[in-house]
Amino acid sequence: MNMFRYFIYLAYKGTAYHGWQVQPNGISVQEVLIRAFSTVLRHRVDVVGAGRTDAGVHARLMVAHVDVQVPFTNLAAFAYKLNGILPNDISILNIVPVRADAHARFDAVARTYEYWLTTEKNPFLSEGAAKVYGSLDFEAMNRAAACLMEYTDFTSFSKLHTDVKTNNCRITRAEWCRRGEVWVFTIRADRFLRNMVRAIVGTLLQVGRGRMTEADFRAVIEAKDRCRAGVSAPAEGLYLTDVAYPESVFIVD
Repeated sequence: MNMFRYFIYLAYKGTAYHGWQVQPNGISVQEVLIRAFSTVLRHRVDVVGAGRTDAGVHARLMVAHVDVQVPFTNLAAFAYKLNGILPNDISILNIVPVRADAHARFDAVARTYEYWLTTEKNPFLSEGAAKVYGSLDFEAMNRAAACLMEYTDFTSFSKLHTDVKTNNCRITRAEWCRRGEVWVFTIRADRFLRNMVRAIVGTLLQVGRGRMTEADFRAVIEAKDRCRAGVSAPAEGLYLTDVAYPESVFIVD
């Protein structure tokens, strides 16, 4: 039987979920999407994500792929139906036809995350940005962040005992900037390790507080030892914001 594959672009607020991936002990974004697709299509549909976000982590743009038996005749109408039954904290942004062998995870060439933090108490950001007490030296944090682009092995920022074959990543952007009421750390790479961004942010906060120098930060990277890095920053400040693919995976009318 011929199957038709689509990329699903979506956004979600991760506060109420135990991460992206289906879990035995809690509700996940993937599980909710599978139920919604299966309800509309009236048959079981698997949803394969571009990656796994942890519990409490958000996505302004996540990509997943699904296979269906009959091609969609009206993508906008189908997205509208899905949004009608999905909870308010998950939204379908777009549905795009792709090649039958296109893969949301393995064909991705780059991913971008943002980490939001605020140094002031703000009730409207309590679930969307991490609250950090005291002043931070963001210039020093930016100097340290720039070092990341000089390295490829990020074992020091990886969750222990994962099943990946390599801890090498190529980081092409890493910087802090002020955006209204929040400070935002933007990081882009070809791939990320489990817990990597939150571990990097937690270590950069040590630099911002004056507890670690740029040289110390480099030493953490070069040690390839998670115990040398800082405590992971809270989940509520982290957003997946972009997943990039080569044009060749898409079907152009």
